[in-house]
Amino acid sequence: MANSYPRRDQASGIWKINQITKNIKDQGTYPQIGGAGKGFTAGGSGTSKIDVVTIKTAANATDFGDLTTSGSNCTSCRGNSTRVIFVGATPASNVIQYITPASSGNSADYGDLTVARLNIGGGSNTTRAVNMGGQTPSAGNVIDFMTIPTLGNATDFGDLTQSTRQIAGNCNPTRAFAMGGDTPSATDRIEMVEMSTTGNAVDFGNLIQATYSAPQGCGSFTRGLNAGGQTPTYLTTINSFNYGSLGNTIDFGDLTVARRLLAAFSDTQRGVWAGGLTPSGASNVIDFVNISSSGNATDFGDLTEGKDSPQSGSDSHQGIEALTPRAPELYSPTGTVVPRGGGVGDLGFHYGGSGPSNVNTIGVVQISTLGNSQDFGNLTAVAYQCGGGSSATRGIRAGSDGPIVNTIDYWEMASKGNAADFGNLTVARRGMLGLAGNDTRGLFQGGNTPSASNVIDYITFTTIGNATDFGDCVETQNLGGAVSSNTRGLNAGGTTPSGHSNTIGYVTIASTGNATDFGDLTLARYSPVSVGSPTRGVFMGGYVPSPVVRTNVMDYVTIASTGNATDFGDIDSGRAYGGQASNQTRGLYMGGENSGSGNTTNIQYITIASTGNSASFGDLFEQNMQYFNGCSNGHGGLS
Repeated sequence: MANSYPRRDQASGIWKINQITKNIKDQGTYPQIGGAGKGFTAGGSGTSKIDVVTIKTAANATDFGDLTTSGSNCTSCRGNSTRVIFVGATPASNVIQYITPASSGNSADYGDLTVARLNIGGGSNTTRAVNMGGQTPSAGNVIDFMTIPTLGNATDFGDLTQSTRQIAGNCNPTRAFAMGGDTPSATDRIEMVEMSTTGNAVDFGNLIQATYSAPQGCGSFTRGLNAGGQTPTYLTTINSFNYGSLGNTIDFGDLTVARRLLAAFSDTQRGVWAGGLTPSGASNVIDFVNISSSGNATDFGDLTEGKDSPQSGSDSHQGIEALTPRAPELYSPTGTVVPRGGGVGDLGFHYGGSGPSNVNTIGVVQISTLGNSQDFGNLTAVAYQCGGGSSATRGIRAGSDGPIVNTIDYWEMASKGNAADFGNLTVARRGMLGLAGNDTRGLFQGGNTPSASNVIDYITFTTIGNATDFGDCVETQNLGGAVSSNTRGLNAGGTTPSGHSNTIGYVTIASTGNATDFGDLTLARYSPVSVGSPTRGVFMGGYVPSPVVRTNVMDYVTIASTGNATDFGDIDSGRAYGGQASNQTRGLYMGGENSGSGNTTNIQYITIASTGNSASFGDLFEQNMQYFNGCSNGHGGLS
C-alpha cells in the first residue's frame, strides 16, 4: 500500500515531525522540474551568440543575446530555473558568466573560477554548481564550485583522481559527473562527487569506449545520457547510465550526425544535443530523444548558425529538483476531498500490466500537469489485459489474462490504498474494449473468452455486486477502444474472427440493448488507446494488418453524431497495449509497446478539443509496461 499523509479517518494523536517530513519528502511531494523548459546554446568557436529553444517543441533555435566573453568551451547543465551559468572560455579563462532565462539579453559577469580552464565537466543542482577538471591548457584535476543564488568567485571543492581535459559533464540533483576526455590519451573513465559535500572525486564506472572530446550530457532525474565524441573517428554513440548506482554505461542509440564538442541540455523528459564539430566543420544540427525510451535521436531543428564547441544549459535540466505539493491531492491534512467529476476531476490511474514482470500495482497522475506517476496501492491480484471503468469516486478493474477471470476490483480514488473485491462479470474474459460509462454505470464491452466475444455487461458504481447483461456489440470484438459521453458509449476497432476491425458501434448507457453501427475508424486496428471529452472521442495507435505493425495514427469522432472518424494527428511512435486516462481537456496514452524500443515507460498527452501530435508528459513509476488499463475521475462520461 502506498502511504500519503495519514488518512483523516485513521490519524490519531499528534503527528511526529519526522513522520511528516518523511511524507513530504517521500510521498507527500514529488520531484518536479523548475523553469519554462528552455535550452540554451552559447558561444562556440568564432561566435558569442546565445541561441534558445523550447525543449518540448521541435523547431529552429532563435536568438537570445550574446556572451560578454566569447569563445569555445563545451560545458553543460549548470544553473537553476532563474539563472543559467557558463564557465570558462577559449583560450583557457577563469570567467564565469550567467543569463536570466526568463528574459532575453546578453550575459553578465558572475565571478571567477579558482583556475582558468575550458572544456570542464560537472553539473549543478538547484543551489550548487560543480566544475570538474578541464584544460588549463594541460589536463587539470581541479574541482571547484559556486553557490548559484549568490554572485561571486568559485571555491575549491577537491580533486579528480586523474587530470583530464576535453572532459564532459552530467548530473542529477545530488551527484555531478566527469565523463571521458583525454589525459592526454583518450579515457573511458567516469568520476563522481556528491554535490552537497566537498572532497575528491571517486570512480563511478566507464563509458562504452574511451573518448576524448568527450560525449556531452543530459538526462532525467534517474538516467544520464552522454552523446558524441571522438575515438579518433567522430561518434554518433549515445551512452546511457543510472545516476543512483555505480556502473558502466550501455548503448542507448545514435545521434543523427556524428560529431564532437557539442552542446547538451534537457527538461528531464527530453534530451537535446545541438551543434558541434563534424569532419566538414561546425554543425547547426539539433537532435533530441525521449529519455525514458532508448532509440536513435530525431531531428529537432537547426541552430541560427553552425557552432563548434558551444556551452549549453537549461532552466529545467535534470539537476534541478523542486519538491512541489502532492500532484494528486488526495485527503489533505485538513480533510479536503479531491475534486471529482466532469470539468474538475483531474486524477488519472493506471493499473496492472505486464513488463519485466506481471504486476498488481495501481499508479496515479495529475492529468493537468506534467510529471511522473506515483504509487497509489495494489489490486487484489496480478492482472493484465484487463478491462476497466470509473465513476467520479471509484476506479474499476474487470477481468484479466493469465488465467482468464471474471473478477472485478474497485478502489476509492479519494485516498491512497488497495483495491477490494466488487463482484464478477457475466462472462470471464480478457481484452475488453477500453472503458465506457457515466456517473452511474460502467460498461464492459467485447473481449476474449479466449475466443472473441460480443458481450456487453454493466455495473452500477455505487453498489457492490455482479455485472448484469446489457446487450451485444455490433460484432464480436477483442482489444478495441471505448469512450463515452454522459449519455452514449462507443466501442471501436479490435480483432474479430475475420481479422482487424474498423467498426465503431454505440449504445445509450442509461438503457439496455444491442449496439448500433456508428461509422468507421480511418484505419482498421486493434489495441488502440481511447480517451474522450463529453463531445469527442480519440483513438490512438494500435496494431494494423498487412503487415501487422504498431501504428502512430490518431483519429477522432464527435460522440453525439454518427459518422466516420477523422484524422487527429500522430502519437510519438507506433504504440499498442497501453493505458488511458483523461480529464475533459487532456488525454493521456500511458506506456505500452513502442515501435523500435519494445515496452516503454513514457506517457504521452494530447489536447482533446484540438488536433495535432502528442507530446511527452512524464513516466510511469513502473518500468516498461504493456497490457494494462487506465481510468480517471474526470473523463468525458462524467457530469
